[in-house]
Amino acid sequence: MSKTNHVRLIGNLGADPTLITSTNGNNVLTFTIATHSSYNDEHGVKQKVTEWHSCVAFGKIATLINTHLRKGSHCMLIGRLQTRTYVDKQQQQRYTTEIISEEVLFLGEPKTNQG
Repeated sequence: MSKTNHVRLIGNLGADPTLITSTNGNNVLTFTIATHSSYNDEHGVKQKVTEWHSCVAFGKIATLINTHLRKGSHCMLIGRLQTRTYVDKQQQQRYTTEIISEEVLFLGEPKTNQG
């Protein structure tokens, strides 16, 4: 197995991406993707479940995503999982798991409420 940490998601952006240029000039993009699944509950009623995934992109892929994707954009994201720690404002150590974006495929325009 050449790649054991591999994630592939198809979903929609939950908000416009946020681009930050670091002090050394590198682009860092953060965004969220919503994915959906469904199941039938104990009464046979179909239930929809939404999962939110925190994503990060660096460099050229960050610029590409920032240029072409907006809230509601449908895309496929390929990357890897990364868990990191940080200290919050209350000085508590926290953990977060993010998807580090390596590839993106644009699947459609953002959905709008306009005719």
